[in-house]
Amino acid sequence: MEPNDRIDADPVWIEYADFGERFVTHAVTGDRIVAAVSGMAGRGMTIGPFSIGPTGLAGVVAKGKVGEPVVVRNGPHVTFGVTVPLSLSVQVLIGGQKLRLETFAAIGLTLHARTAAPVLIVIDIPPITPSDVSFKLRAQAVDAAWEVLLDPIAGVLQREVANRVNAMLADPKARRARVFDIEAMVSGVRSTRAADSEFDWIGYEEFGHRFFTHLVTKDRVFDVVERMAGRPIEIGPLRTGPRNSVTVTVRGAVGVPQLVDRSDEVVSFDVTVPVSLDITVDVLQANRYRADLDIPLVLTARAADPLLVVIDVPPPAPHDIRLEFKAKGMRAATLGALVGIKKQVIAQVAGVVRNELADSSRRTIDVAARIDGVA
Repeated sequence: MEPNDRIDADPVWIEYADFGERFVTHAVTGDRIVAAVSGMAGRGMTIGPFSIGPTGLAGVVAKGKVGEPVVVRNGPHVTFGVTVPLSLSVQVLIGGQKLRLETFAAIGLTLHARTAAPVLIVIDIPPITPSDVSFKLRAQAVDAAWEVLLDPIAGVLQREVANRVNAMLADPKARRARVFDIEAMVSGVRSTRAADSEFDWIGYEEFGHRFFTHLVTKDRVFDVVERMAGRPIEIGPLRTGPRNSVTVTVRGAVGVPQLVDRSDEVVSFDVTVPVSLDITVDVLQANRYRADLDIPLVLTARAADPLLVVIDVPPPAPHDIRLEFKAKGMRAATLGALVGIKKQVIAQVAGVVRNELADSSRRTIDVAARIDGVA
């Protein structure tokens, strides 16, 4: 999860809660819903033999397989209606006579994308009931004795199909395919969550907060600011002093930033960026100094429109930057011109850091693009 997506416009901030709902809505597409139950497709199904009719004179056997799921509707709150076709060959035996029945069957599923702790998206499917199985039997040129058996046969088949589909959906492998551990996916590791464990359901708003608190970690944010380490700083030559008789040249580099968590409602961090400088002040001859600066920054992980994570960093103000000089040599230590250039050096360094932070694309993750890029 590295911030490297190109974002040109200034971000439009949104709340974590809005981010959570947008994330789920964008991530849970019709194709992913179908994929979550596609493991059923091609599964064989055998029902019977069972007896039906007066005194159980009719024997019934049905064999077939499950077809490819199809999304038939999208509902509010990331709810999908899915139809799973079922092909069955039904054979009825009564009084030594066989009858093959033509079947038209489909299983109606309702899939709801729900969020659970710690940062999970779960495709939840309520148990199937016989009424969720549409079943029609058709027989050609049958007498009344056969006709009266069609409805009881259909009723038994509906019940048995519902039971078998529920067993398929409860299979640990099938359940695992419907659980998306966002934290594990971002970390590139296998989820350790057991397929048969219970879920601690949370709302989309809480999911949005947890996305940031669990995924925008100190280590990941440090990876962003660490890129500044080693960046060279070159200032000058600057002309200052009476009649611009003093020439100042500054050369240095950014050190390794220090990062500390802040106890805020938003995900934010205090950052101290150390800068080491070698300063040359030329007044008749070169006078050299060593300067160490600490630049304080506050990094805040924000959600932005449409589905962005932005590490927001307000630029440093010169009055917040601390600078300590160390003279190299007796003449440099007594040089009065040093006092006049301190503010200039601080202002120049602040400008360099401000320019470094100006490009927000280095600190922006287009979450929607990342989701779309996951098969």
